[in-house]
Order: sequence, then C-alpha cells, then structure tokens
Amino acid sequence: MRKPYAITAAVLLACFFGAPAHARVRLPPIFSDHMVLQGGTNVPVWGWADAGEHVAVAIAGQSKATVVGADGAWRVTLDALKADGALTLTVSGSNTITIQDVLIGEVWLCSGQSNMVLPVSKARDYAGEQSAARWPLIRIFQNKWLVCSPETVGVFSAAAYFFGRDIHQKTGLPVGLIERAAGGSPIELWTSWDAQKDVPELKPVFAPKADAAALSPEAAAQAQSDRKQAMGVEGRQAVTGSKTRPGQLYDDRIAPLIPYAIRGVIWYQGEANSYTVHADLYGRQLAIMIADWRKHWGSTFPFVSVQLPELGQPQTVPVESSGRALVREGVLQSLSLPQTGMAVTLGTGEATNNHPTNKQEVGRRLAQWALATVYACKDVAASGPLPAGHTITGNRVVISFTHTDGGLVARDGPLKGFAIAGSDQKWVWADAQISGTTVVVSHPSVPAPVAVRYAWAGNPASCNLFNGAGLPASPFRTDAP
Repeated sequence: MRKPYAITAAVLLACFFGAPAHARVRLPPIFSDHMVLQGGTNVPVWGWADAGEHVAVAIAGQSKATVVGADGAWRVTLDALKADGALTLTVSGSNTITIQDVLIGEVWLCSGQSNMVLPVSKARDYAGEQSAARWPLIRIFQNKWLVCSPETVGVFSAAAYFFGRDIHQKTGLPVGLIERAAGGSPIELWTSWDAQKDVPELKPVFAPKADAAALSPEAAAQAQSDRKQAMGVEGRQAVTGSKTRPGQLYDDRIAPLIPYAIRGVIWYQGEANSYTVHADLYGRQLAIMIADWRKHWGSTFPFVSVQLPELGQPQTVPVESSGRALVREGVLQSLSLPQTGMAVTLGTGEATNNHPTNKQEVGRRLAQWALATVYACKDVAASGPLPAGHTITGNRVVISFTHTDGGLVARDGPLKGFAIAGSDQKWVWADAQISGTTVVVSHPSVPAPVAVRYAWAGNPASCNLFNGAGLPASPFRTDAP
C-alpha cells in the first residue's frame, strides 16, 4: 500500500470547501440557515477572506472581531450562548453574510458506516414516523441543514434521528445532528493517519490486501451488500476498502468540522472490521480514534458507541468463533476511557439483514446513556448490565455486574446464554443462577472452571440476561486477552 502522504490544513480546507474567493468573507457550509450552535460553551466561528481584512461576528447581542491572517483564514470564539428562540448570525467584512433561523441547543456528531447512514425512509414503520415528524427544533446537517418535518425526515439518519428525538423530548432543548458516515468503511479510515501509523500492533491492518485476503466468501458477500446498501441512500456514498487509505475519511469528513462546538459523538460502526482477521484489534483502534478526535477538538467530549446487534444463523453451540463478537468486545473495552458509553443492541438485529430496520430502539438506547450521564436525568437507566469482575470458588464462577437497575432479570424463563470451560477449553452450556447483583455459573462436567463466556456468537439468540429497566446485558468473556 502506498504510504499515506502528509496533508496541510490549508489543502484540506481548500479541498473540502473550495478555494477562498478574493475580497469576500466566506464560511464553511455548516454555518448556514437553520443551523444549531452548541449551548453552554464557547463557540468557534471561522472562515476565509483576504489577509488583513477585518471580520466581525455578531449574534444574540454579542460581537467578536478579528483580523484575517496571512494564510487567508480567520477565527473568532463566541461566549457561551443560551437557548432563546431563533436567532440571526451576522458575519461582516468587505461583504456581509446573514444566517437566519439559528438555534442554540445540543449538537451531536453522528458517525460510522452504513447503519448510521440508513435513513428514516428505510426504518421500521416509516409511514407512521413520517406523519409524526413535526419537530422543528430538530435539525440535521448532511450537505446542508434540514429542519425536521414530514417532508424532510425521510433522508435523516434513522439512528441519529431517533436518538435526537429522545434527547429533545426529554430535555426540551433544540438538537442539531451532524451526519458524517460512509457505508463499508472500516474504523482505520476514520482515524487520522498520524494517530495510528506508528502503533506497532496495528501494522498488520495496514498491510497490502490485509482485509481482502481475510474475508471468507460469506463475509465478502456481506461486505459487498453493506456497500451497496449505503450507495442507494440519497446523496451519500459508500467507500470500498480497495480504494481507500487509512485516515481518508478523517481527512475528508471529520477534520473539516473541527473546531465546530459539539456536545458529543454517537458512533455506529464495526461491521467492516468484523469481517477481517484483525477484529480482535477493534478495541485498540476505537480507543485510538476516540483519543485522536478529542485531541484535535481539544475536548474530552462524551462518546457513545453502538455495540453491534445479532446477525447470521442463531447460535447452536456454546461458543462460536466470531469477528462480530470480537468487535462487540472492543466496544466494551472502550468503556475504560473517560466519558464513554455503549448501547447494547441485542434484540434489534435481524439474522439475514446487516441493516436491521428497528433503529428506533437503537436510538433509544443511545439516548438512554446520554440522558442518564450527560444530562443527569435521574429516572433513566444508562445501560444494561455490564461485567465488573469475577471470582472462581471450587466449581463455580461468580460474575459481578454494574448497571443492575431494578435488579438482574432472566427474561422469559431460566437464565441462558452462559458457557463454561476448564483448562481444556471444552465449552459447554452452563447452569447460571442470579444472586443479587451477581450470576453464579457452573456445570457438573467442569469441576475446575477457568473461564465463562456470555452471548459469544455473531447471533447469540439464546441470551436473556437483563436489568430491571429492560436493557440487555453486554456479551463478554472472562478469558479476554
């Protein structure tokens, strides 16, 4: 693979937004009518003009001014703004730009691959959702800002829209959703090259033909389906692994947004990485990407990921070799970083469809974490049960859990989905019993257990551990490397 080359900020900006016109003040497209600005924090506004030109930015009674630098770029930082109806933003230099219908609210960057791209028009019950989509305080930025209405909601990212709708309904605040997603895109495309190029354990990911050589015929067919699905969505493109370089989507779709003020990020990706022999590296890659974005923004903003739902034939053996299970584990591992969350989406998938339509529940579970943690809503459970450690006593493994809101529950019958093994690594379905905030796991044929796994399969159909808030437990293994 050809070594990725260095790209200057000026080149990036020119490629994304076009070269600046002489003698006229210009703004990035995201600063336009119907935009949402993040409330409660300083708000950068930037653009281009001739060197030495004086530029002033005014909104809500405050004005900030600067002089354009020698490189033709300028930037001001507005003081924190409060939600106060529709406002007008004015940028003045040799010309004046007036941006109408500006709201102050909650701005979330929504990124990932085709399940983030998938629009409301392809989600479950589109007719009902369309008729009910009268939320003028919810907006989405794709190529321009769109105000939510029955006429526009069909092209909104479904996962992002249902997340944003729950945030708006619960908080009453305007919500701006910035969609930056591409079908078929592995995570290494979304991380800056500088952040990952020197990480020793990632070297195999960048080897020529690493992904293509690793795909089974079934996985290759699913990856192609993933890309075709994204390519069919209005105005948005898929990417193909053979024609991309690590860092490309960061350069093209993330860097040009920086430093736009955001509340946080929702992330729905991982399918592309689950098709490769490097799925076990996903947790490391996700952690690097989160740190990379936060570094460039200069903010430890909240970051919540979707843990992939079930896909493929239902699990029939206690443990299955599965790239999808490894990617789920990687998302779970990312919770060791500050201000990170995870939406467990088991129960929302479809065995034969990599683009399941129940994005309402995906958005709801993402919003649950944000409402409970970012917005401090006391009546909302942030997550389903998460493993918090284990002890081995005799022939029993006792696993403790956090996020047991309302108590651990075995839904619809005896507790299922746990497998146990001794040092011989012969896995058998385990006997599992709930005991307070723990689950006790054993089996007569395993007198000296060393490990337990739960829901460890591409489609772990037999798992049924929930908390009292109705949220499912995360898949996990106690023998993680």
